Formats: sequence, C-alpha cells, structure tokens
Amino acid sequence: MKVAFIGLGTMGHPMAGHLMTAGHDVTVYNRTVSKAEAWVAEFSGKMALTPKEAAVGADIVFMCVGNDDDIRSVTVDGVGVIQSMDAGAVLVDHTTASAQVAREVSEAAKQKGVLFLDAPVSGGQAGAENGVLSVMVGGTQEAFSIAEPVMQAYGKSIRLLGPVGSGQLAKMVNQICIAGLLEGLAEGVQFAQKAGLDAQQVFDVIQHGAAGSWQMTNRYKTMLAGEYDFGFAVDWMRKDLGIALDEASRNGAQLPVTTIVDQYYSEVQTLGGGRMDTSSLLKRFELDQ
Repeated sequence: MKVAFIGLGTMGHPMAGHLMTAGHDVTVYNRTVSKAEAWVAEFSGKMALTPKEAAVGADIVFMCVGNDDDIRSVTVDGVGVIQSMDAGAVLVDHTTASAQVAREVSEAAKQKGVLFLDAPVSGGQAGAENGVLSVMVGGTQEAFSIAEPVMQAYGKSIRLLGPVGSGQLAKMVNQICIAGLLEGLAEGVQFAQKAGLDAQQVFDVIQHGAAGSWQMTNRYKTMLAGEYDFGFAVDWMRKDLGIALDEASRNGAQLPVTTIVDQYYSEVQTLGGGRMDTSSLLKRFELDQ
C-alpha cells in the first residue's frame, strides 16, 4: 500500500521502518527534518516537508507524535494530513493521548470521508524495534479491516476494542497496571536489600512464580544495577498517568494507587530523573539511605 508515517521518534522510527521492510510505499514526515533524513538514509523511503504533503495519495496515514496538541497540529491544522487525504483513506493514530482528542479528530476526518482509528501501542522501544507491539484499537470494523493487515508489520497483538476512543481508554488501563507493578517491584527490591537477601537470587526465583510479570523479568536486573538510561521515560509516564487520572475524574473510577505512584514519579523528576526509565521508582528510596 501507499502509506505515510507522521512522527519518527523512539517508536515511530522503527515502526515506519517495518512498514518499508514489509514492502509498502512509505513517505515520512517529522517536525525535526534531520530525523526524517536519517530515516530515509536508513530505509530508502521518501520524506515530505509537511504532514499534508506526506498524506497526498496515501491509502493509510499513520501517526505517532507527542500529545493532544501535537495530534491536532498534524491532523486538523492548515498543513495537517486530513487536508489532503482522499475519501476512503484511513488515518491511524498510534499516539498515547486522550480519548477526547481521538473523538475530535475522528469527527474532523469524517467530514472529509476519511476513516479514523485511535490505536495506541504498548511494548516500548524494544517492542517497536522487534515488531512485536500490542495495539489497542478504537474505531469501526471497516477501518480496522483495512489497516489491521498493514499494522501486522510491527504489531504482534492487534485488537479492535470498540468505537473511537476505546483504544486510548485501553492504553490508560495498560499504564495504570504498569504503574502499580513497578511500584510493587521497587518496594520488593528495596525490601530484599534491607533484609540482607541476595536480591539477584530472590528475583531469579520469584519471577517464575505468581509474582512474575514482564516488568519483573525485564527490569529487576537493571534496577539492582542502578541502570535507568533506557526505556520508557518518567516524563512520558507522567503524561500518560495524567491522562488516565483526568479520565477517571470524568467517569468516576477510583485510582488511589495510580495517584500515589504519579506523585512518586514527580519525586523522581525532582531528582533529575525525568528521562530515566519508569523502573527508576527505586531511586526514591535512596533518599532515605
């Protein structure tokens, strides 16, 4: 297919690369032109200087940008992709953002006859690079049927979960669960160390039992080593948790643990850890040592 990819950050760069490797005709756009040039040099695709230009003639336009405002700037503003997309084309937003902005963009797309899917992803940088992301999708079956085979280039688990907005709501569930898991893991590591246990051996055993999780298996060794210069940044997680907490204030959900962990992440930011991996919750305990 002829596709466009808007946003070549940590996630977008490899995702667009997988589309190219799968044989699609890919045009990319990135706000920082040098990143688009680097992508073209690596994958031999094409680049455009505006989102609108990138979307011309595309069957599917994919996006993975920063936040609600970034989404609006590359979709509905004067040089946004909706201005040049053809009726019947599909716009797929992989950004983690609010359900409200998904509905706004969907309505604007509908006015042009463009189909829309909100499709945030989970799996982090490694998942994007290895092409094994989980993709949570909101939208119509019609749009999903067109886009899903193409998303298989970088998605291992791709699921249509309901109408527009459902993908973003599901991603909020994902981040709520991760926040609690990481705080529990940080407390467990700290407890093991305070108790005089060999934490390496403890977690090597319990990761295979009922306490096991992706976070434990993939993060306990780096936490024990004090290594956090990789992965999903604290700044990004606070953005995501803020979206979830805002949504909870509207729908009445109670998120006491998420509220506490969000505050803990703000303390990590105060320590200068905004760009550290989310497993850096352990660093909070260093203040007491």
